Amino acid sequence: MKKKKKIRTAVITVITLILLLISLFPFYYMVVQSILPWDRVDKEVLPTGFTIRSYQYLMGTGGAGKSLMWIRALLNSLIVSLPTAVISVACGLLIGYALTKLPKFNGNKFIMDSLLFQMFFPAIILLVPKFMISKGMANSYPGMIIPLSVSTWAIFMYINYFRTLPDAVFEAAKIDGAGPLTIIRKIAFPTTKSVTTIVFLSIFMNRWSELMWDMLISPKVEMQTLNVLISTQFKPMGNYPGPMYAASVILTLPIIILFLCFSKYFKEGISFMLK
Repeated sequence: MKKKKKIRTAVITVITLILLLISLFPFYYMVVQSILPWDRVDKEVLPTGFTIRSYQYLMGTGGAGKSLMWIRALLNSLIVSLPTAVISVACGLLIGYALTKLPKFNGNKFIMDSLLFQMFFPAIILLVPKFMISKGMANSYPGMIIPLSVSTWAIFMYINYFRTLPDAVFEAAKIDGAGPLTIIRKIAFPTTKSVTTIVFLSIFMNRWSELMWDMLISPKVEMQTLNVLISTQFKPMGNYPGPMYAASVILTLPIIILFLCFSKYFKEGISFMLK
């Protein structure tokens, strides 16, 4: 039995490592292609030399003559992604607390059912009506931020979390004279570190990688995000595949940095989701 268990463990370990390598290979390939000389891009997997010409091209020092275009696109991505994630966390926290810890009110169940009903539909279905409502804010940061700032998924994450907390804690604070906002700020919010982290990172990543909405609501070049700029400036079989890979590397860096900084809370949030 012990021998069979060791063999089973070894097989599972080997399969896991193979799957891990397969999942990481696209990232490895992207980084390698971004530092290869342009005449070797998509022709080598193991680099025999490297250059930063692709990154120089993006910064306008490699003959592109568009030094601000990529920097502006990167800043646009940050400008719209950070507020969207922060507002989504705030809305999810407030609505989740109100629906679970405040006294039940007429319409409470209707709101819960409406939120659940909305989650059954893919976001692409609401793209056109959302645009028709928001077209007055086209080519502006509010138009890129506000329509995507309320996440039904984030609200349900907080609802499920607050349901696990005992009501006695909040009732004691009310007896001591604390108001709803004070309770949220001093009791509810500090206890949601893991949930808040996973909600913030997930919303940030989704907004950072958003393409369809940004192309629709902000077609002007100066308002384009990095994702949109990559899709419009380069073709998969174009003349400059190296810079396309370099731009993709830059696009993934903020996500990697955020995950490394908050991996502890991210893992705790994942554990809560699986319970």
